[in-house]
Amino acid sequence: MIFGKISEVKTKMDFIQWLGPDMSIKVLSYLDHPCDLVRVSSVSRSWNRFVIENGLCKQLFFEMFPEISDVVDSVEVDNMMIEPVTNMLDNCANWECLKREHKAYAVMAFELKPYVKNCISKAIAASSTNNYPEESIVNTLEPGDRTENRASYWLSEGQSSPGVPESLVYKLCSKICLITKIRVQPFQAYFQDGSPIYSAYTIRFRIGHPRHHIKLESAIAHGIATSNMVGDTTQFVWTYTSPYYQMLQENQLQEFTLPEPALGIGGVLLVELRGRVQQQGLYYYIGISHVQVVGLPILQAFDVKTYQPSGKYTLKYCPPDNCIYSASSSRSDSNNHSRLWSLTSSITKLDVILFMMHCLVLVLGILLLMTKKL
Repeated sequence: MIFGKISEVKTKMDFIQWLGPDMSIKVLSYLDHPCDLVRVSSVSRSWNRFVIENGLCKQLFFEMFPEISDVVDSVEVDNMMIEPVTNMLDNCANWECLKREHKAYAVMAFELKPYVKNCISKAIAASSTNNYPEESIVNTLEPGDRTENRASYWLSEGQSSPGVPESLVYKLCSKICLITKIRVQPFQAYFQDGSPIYSAYTIRFRIGHPRHHIKLESAIAHGIATSNMVGDTTQFVWTYTSPYYQMLQENQLQEFTLPEPALGIGGVLLVELRGRVQQQGLYYYIGISHVQVVGLPILQAFDVKTYQPSGKYTLKYCPPDNCIYSASSSRSDSNNHSRLWSLTSSITKLDVILFMMHCLVLVLGILLLMTKKL
């Protein structure tokens, strides 16, 4: 009997018109995935217009990734420019502009990955290594300071002067990463008298790309990246440089939050260590147990097109040809071939019916709560 009433209500009533725009927006704001909003916009023409006119995909995107607007000035999807990137809803007044915004933010919200604890994928090289490979930079990829019942760390060569700096270079998991913080754990030699900690006085981070990409990739692939590549400033172009941070002489994962989220372009991280604290015999050393980069990897489908005078960037969406088309969308007009169209066309009639039933149950629950309050 209940399902019969639900079916009757579903066929005779549009709950968006029944609830009104304000309550409908409140109901739909509980959706937390862009695919859900695509399903909503596929129910009918009126629902499609409601989702687009109220910028629901845009609102969801900035709830998922609020830091994007700090570094990205505009977005380009299918040669359409959306600018400026902001969570304000009054940028576009006409329908075509609203449709472009809907498409851009739906695609971005669907393609971007959630934040990850460590964006580092590989260790490239260190400026020096005391005992290779036992004390190499590769050990810093392992969390903590011990693995398989032995110490896990990188240790520099000894220097008679405590002012000689050291550097570590890593490859990030994506060529574009939105980085918020970097964590570094100094090495504590618990097997030495007094368990000394080989931290640096200060630390700084740079993000960039190799000047000769093929040369670096070949060196990494063959395991021949050397300290000379780290010390040679002509090998890299740095697009971001952080301020210096003071390191604590403590055996813990120390967190260094960037002043504002940094759009790391190029996929290479440089960790600069300055000032040697610990002396062993006649020489000073620096040791690191673990390095983490907390951030948002931006998928390969995105590229940075231009550098804006404001200091921000333009993200360009370039979907791979082999993942745009689905079986149901290949028969559609070629002008509609896009990632968003592929998402929409893959939604079956059953998906829509089930989604409408979920929405109806949610509406009935809200109405029940409102009735109790009255």
